Amino acid sequence: MSRVCQVTGRRTRTGKTIARRGLAKPKGGIGLKTTGVTKRKFKPNIQTKRVWVPELNRMIRVKLSAKALKMMKVKGPYRVLVDAGVIKPIKPKQKKASAPTA
Repeated sequence: MSRVCQVTGRRTRTGKTIARRGLAKPKGGIGLKTTGVTKRKFKPNIQTKRVWVPELNRMIRVKLSAKALKMMKVKGPYRVLVDAGVIKPIKPKQKKASAPTA
């Protein structure tokens, strides 16, 4: 399974680390020189959680970033998961129309 948040869409990203040496010009040196560039990965804090959704009256297993977990505390799990498209919204029950009296 990939490391992707089902709510925010955060995923592993690539970047670089830059190794430098020397003394900065304001400190009296001749400036910083780049001595190496190395590829690296930035991995999001993804956690598999079982979330209780009271509106559905059941547990749902989702892969969430830490940011999405904080969002659920504020907005509530049902609203966050529906907005992200993880679950479908529940339809309100309609009242049966009574026959018109003549």
